[in-house]
Amino acid sequence: MQLDHLNVLAAFLIIAKERSFTKAAKRLGVSRSALSHAVRGLEERLGVRLLARTTRSVAPTEAGDQLISHLRPALGEVESVLDRIVGLRERPTGRVRLLVTPLSATMVLAPKLVPFARRFPDIVLDVTTTQEGRTELVAAGFDAGIHLGESIQRDMVAVRVSRDHRLAVVGSPEYFALHPKPNSPHDLPSHRCINLRGGSAGPYRWEFEKNGEALVVAVTGPLVVDDADLMVRAAIGGLGLTFSFEEYVAPQIASGALVRVLEDWCSPFAGYFLYYPSRRQQPAALSALIETLRL
Repeated sequence: MQLDHLNVLAAFLIIAKERSFTKAAKRLGVSRSALSHAVRGLEERLGVRLLARTTRSVAPTEAGDQLISHLRPALGEVESVLDRIVGLRERPTGRVRLLVTPLSATMVLAPKLVPFARRFPDIVLDVTTTQEGRTELVAAGFDAGIHLGESIQRDMVAVRVSRDHRLAVVGSPEYFALHPKPNSPHDLPSHRCINLRGGSAGPYRWEFEKNGEALVVAVTGPLVVDDADLMVRAAIGGLGLTFSFEEYVAPQIASGALVRVLEDWCSPFAGYFLYYPSRRQQPAALSALIETLRL
């Protein structure tokens, strides 16, 4: 068999320790002739004899002793680093860099943060929020992301981390005291609407579906924001209608601070997924996060 340079150097140390090609070959699981050929190749590349050989024994030369004195600590450090790297796979420790949308951070991640941190105290969860839907995870240095299923690229592994969602069109009682409630999405252009900016793509267009009819409405109004909480607060204040996740505004609807309209036009859709590039050689820290968030 062929031995690469690092393996040849490691084999050289074993030969020097055993003082025997035969014993070293048995430990390494290679033939004696392959081991002898590999060491001879190393000596030819260096231009010096590293081992003095007789029919009965093998011993390092002066050059061999010098090489051994440097190799042992160097290879020991390499083995230590490799052990630490293997530990990242076998033991939940290290850093997981996670890219999430603001809403998924609130609705999916936040409820699980404390239990996750308590169960896996050696994991650092490094979270970045963005409105962008198609950030290149690997190029940007992230291990995984959380986004709506429709925004995840097809070459990613996706794990569901939320149930299906519905959107809700809501406004305050004060707003509806001054404006008639819309009967269909076609009425929305005549209303003042508060919209959420979808990253560099600009404000979201509101999407509806009923009895097989799909509508996409580009609304206008006095406010466009990139913060869902600010958007809801503005709607409660009577500034206009807004469009948010049903679950996110459920407390305000229940309290009467917001009134829901067009409910029959808001169909369920696939919710949030955690996505990442590959299943191969997955770090234990990422596996722990996946299992914590998975439905």
